[in-house]
Amino acid sequence: MPDETPARMTAREAVTLLTGPAGFTEHLPPPRELPADGPLGWAGYDAARERARTRTGEEESVVYGTGVVGDRACVLLSFEFGFLGGSLGQRTGDRLEAAYALALTRRLPLLALVATGGSRMQEGMVALTQLQRVAAAATRLRAAGLPQIAVVRDPTTGGGWATVGAGADVVLALPGAQVGFAGSRVRPSDADPYAYSAEGQFAAGQVDAVVPADELAATVTHWLRALGPHVVAGAQPSGTGPRDPSGAPGADAPDAAPPRPHDPPPAAPVPRALPVLSAPAVPSAAARLPETGREAVARARDARRPRAEAYLADYFAVRLPLHGDRCGGTDPGLLCGFGLRADGSAVAYVAQCGTATRPAGYRTAARTIRLADRLGAPVLTLVDTPGAANDAEAERAGAGAAIAETFAAIAAARVPVTTLVIGEGGSGGALALAAPGNTHVTADSYFSVIAPELAAAILKRPPSETGATADQLRLRPQDLVDLGFARSIVG
Repeated sequence: MPDETPARMTAREAVTLLTGPAGFTEHLPPPRELPADGPLGWAGYDAARERARTRTGEEESVVYGTGVVGDRACVLLSFEFGFLGGSLGQRTGDRLEAAYALALTRRLPLLALVATGGSRMQEGMVALTQLQRVAAAATRLRAAGLPQIAVVRDPTTGGGWATVGAGADVVLALPGAQVGFAGSRVRPSDADPYAYSAEGQFAAGQVDAVVPADELAATVTHWLRALGPHVVAGAQPSGTGPRDPSGAPGADAPDAAPPRPHDPPPAAPVPRALPVLSAPAVPSAAARLPETGREAVARARDARRPRAEAYLADYFAVRLPLHGDRCGGTDPGLLCGFGLRADGSAVAYVAQCGTATRPAGYRTAARTIRLADRLGAPVLTLVDTPGAANDAEAERAGAGAAIAETFAAIAAARVPVTTLVIGEGGSGGALALAAPGNTHVTADSYFSVIAPELAAAILKRPPSETGATADQLRLRPQDLVDLGFARSIVG
């Protein structure tokens, strides 16, 4: 890796940005002796490491330890790009593995501040296999129900992006950071640089948010509160002050036993129904139920009806979006993330916004539900869609598989899922987000196996019979309660 690097935030500056000057205690893994010039005998490697030590004051490309961000204790690891480009070698792997083990032992979230050029070529395959160690350590933490948050700095490329960065539950990025698997010197010469930027990765659904440095501490604090486990500063040993070479006894052991699974949380409260804007066409709409199927459909399609954004704003004090399906797709018509209610409780949310839901939306929904289930957070879904997107692009993007994935995520969830239908419930594209046994409806909603217009067309009925077909489908809110699909009509 090159010795000369541009001026960038150091590993400790990144930590201090989040913890303040006295909120971090460094840990060190057991020492490892390396042969002269490393495992490959790479001529000049020891000299390059010594220059990196002199320049940065660090012994390796990663520092880690315990700290406090806002009022939340966590384990932090931070890459020093000035040390051989923040590259991963064997001793780097020791530190990364120990950081994950420390989080596992202390039941703390892991916060990774990533800036790396990838695996250290001076150590060859020994360096490359550190990615497997990191993946295994992250898997142990994931199985224990502990969250992982990554903040990707400039640059974050190669195996460090493909493990510590992109493998985290939540990925935040600093503006303008270079982010991508391919570094600037190995990508095609005609490649669009935007695709390798924080903003480009956000547009492609690989990054959840691009956060300015002066907002990062507050944003990370909210995420730590939302994802849990809810350990406030001082509740466990976290330490402040200078580095602790030995750490807590046994804290850095990579084979620490995983804790007991979390207990199921209480179900998310059902949101209150928001009033429909009064209008001559819909007199006192919020005060009564629709008399006919046609009226139920018309009210659900009324542009003045409150949508998901209004419901989420009313329900949460703080919202933290999860963005994208991690497969290159996004769906602006589906809002996903975690939120904090006024009482501090955390709830994951998936909310349709009245548009046809695209495959990327369903995959993002499934990702959110699975994360909530693993971390022990209840889930709220808001249903409002005419149906799944049915164009050729949606089919090529795997609409059927994406919908199946969402059905499976809800069916497998161990945490309670609460659903409120706030508008249109269009067939399987809406049902995929509905909780069996815990679905509620508003007075200005409907749910149907198929839209009444399409049902009439399939049955070869004239358009004039669409209203009668809507009545036959029994899609009104009161019908849904009578049929046992909905538990209640929320007033």
